[in-house]
Amino acid sequence: MSLNWLAFAVPLFLFLMGLEYLVARWQQKAYFQFNNSVANLNVGIAERLLDSFTVGAFYFVYDHLHRHYALFDIRADVRGWIGLFIATDFVWYWYHRLAHEINVFWAVHVVHHQSDDFNYTVSARITVFQAIVRTGFWSILPIIGFPAEMITTVLLIHGLYPFFIHTRTIGKLGWLEYILVTPSHHRVHHASNPQYLDKNYGDVLIIWDKLFGTFAEEQEEPTYGLTKPLNSHSFLWQHFHGLLEVLTAANRAKSWTAKLTVLFGRPETVDPVIRQDLEVRFLSANMTERLAAHTKSRRFRGYVAGQIAGTLLILFVFLLFEAHVPFVLQWLTALFILLTLINCGALLEQRQWVVYLEVSRVAILWLALYTVLGYPGLIVLAYIGALSLWAYFSLVQKRYFQLIYGF
Repeated sequence: MSLNWLAFAVPLFLFLMGLEYLVARWQQKAYFQFNNSVANLNVGIAERLLDSFTVGAFYFVYDHLHRHYALFDIRADVRGWIGLFIATDFVWYWYHRLAHEINVFWAVHVVHHQSDDFNYTVSARITVFQAIVRTGFWSILPIIGFPAEMITTVLLIHGLYPFFIHTRTIGKLGWLEYILVTPSHHRVHHASNPQYLDKNYGDVLIIWDKLFGTFAEEQEEPTYGLTKPLNSHSFLWQHFHGLLEVLTAANRAKSWTAKLTVLFGRPETVDPVIRQDLEVRFLSANMTERLAAHTKSRRFRGYVAGQIAGTLLILFVFLLFEAHVPFVLQWLTALFILLTLINCGALLEQRQWVVYLEVSRVAILWLALYTVLGYPGLIVLAYIGALSLWAYFSLVQKRYFQLIYGF
């Protein structure tokens, strides 16, 4: 049986996150907030899940470009691997810099900067939209002449390093500060302090920032998150608010020239009032009060943490055996995980419509069970369950809110 051994990256990173949490506790530092950590992991779970469906397409793009448009025939020798690593890091710098300077790119990259925390869970805040944009930038590599096999290998190794620089538990690293992007450098990048904005875009090597004038040394304590905090842990809002803001700004622009200026202009050119208008439209008006009213009961946190733990377990098993999972079951699993992530965000914001997500998740589980077993009696049980839920929905909803929210 062929297994996807890359699935073990999930428990490995979780172990490192737990280790960082223990180190922070030992240092007597409050680097982790429950709501932020859940929101961060939600984004990471979605990216890892959707990446399993898209990675083949990315490889096809690189391979197609290399076979039909390669300018040179670069071999997989020592010089080729070193050249590819340097080229990858250089392209990453410009992708990352433009993702902060151009609205259509910032709209998807902003998700990575939404957390007010800075720890290993923040490294998980990568979306499939970012992966698509990055693939567009990295497509220059096969055109230069690097084979798709080399590119995907280097991207895998290159992508591991940034995980380790999302931490506050490691101080400055001496002479390495002159060569590599260190945790200190990346803390500056994630800070919203005025002197730290738009600095330290490098991924592995810090030389690009020093060469192109975007380097800043960590001096005063960084303040993390966006300059205008998001004030929401909604899974959907975190993913789509940036795109909605840019599209709304472009729609309000009078001429086509003005619309293009919005799309390809700098983020600070988007009117901040637009987000306020969208929050009134898509979020509750009393968002601040709702967030402040989050229950801190062990029961509530245990329920949310249990959903995240169960989702991570399902994700790990799904990735490990993905080559053997039937197509229909793959999509049902993906849908169940995505609904759970939306559900967790809704729970953190005490949304009353979360009960409908819970019912939907149960329905998906039943469909998955029926797909695997094919037992006709399950249809009868589902019919009885649906009738019972319809008849006693108000009572079920009331009891659910009492158990979860305490009201």
